[in-house]
Amino acid sequence: MSVWYVVHTKSRFENVVYNSLVKKNVEVFSPLITVKSKRLDRKLFYKAPLFPGYIFVRTNSKPAAQLNVLKTSGVVRFIGNSKGAIAVPDNNIESLKIMVSAEKKIETGTYFKLKDRIIVVNGIFKGVEGFFSSYSGEDRVIVNIETLGQYAAVNINRCDVELIPKSLIK
Repeated sequence: MSVWYVVHTKSRFENVVYNSLVKKNVEVFSPLITVKSKRLDRKLFYKAPLFPGYIFVRTNSKPAAQLNVLKTSGVVRFIGNSKGAIAVPDNNIESLKIMVSAEKKIETGTYFKLKDRIIVVNGIFKGVEGFFSSYSGEDRVIVNIETLGQYAAVNINRCDVELIPKSLIK
């Protein structure tokens, strides 16, 4: 029986992975939304992934089927835990399909808790790891970086920060 899973892709490889998996006859869903270009000299709109770095794949739980997906160029891993990939309920995928097809503004994000380990993934602070401190307005987070027993805090856009999975924390 096939179920939906989340696959983590290399940065900006969602379309490459999507097209490669379609060629392998794997059912794939990559929710796209229309966004306005951030460049001030342009008034363009383009399609962007709703969840950058992730796509949904419908496959069975057999190792051979999952290996077929993992061998695809641009695939990093299945999202899961020590027991394996975690299935996404069909109704969640159907709900996302309905939301995306409506062409209305969809907000996404991760809600961080105090002292969550986070990493900056975009912008001039890319690569900085720290602890989530607090929200500072609607679209900002403050990252505290512990150095020499002191803290240096910077404001970072929420969309430029990702939670570091507990399994990757050393």
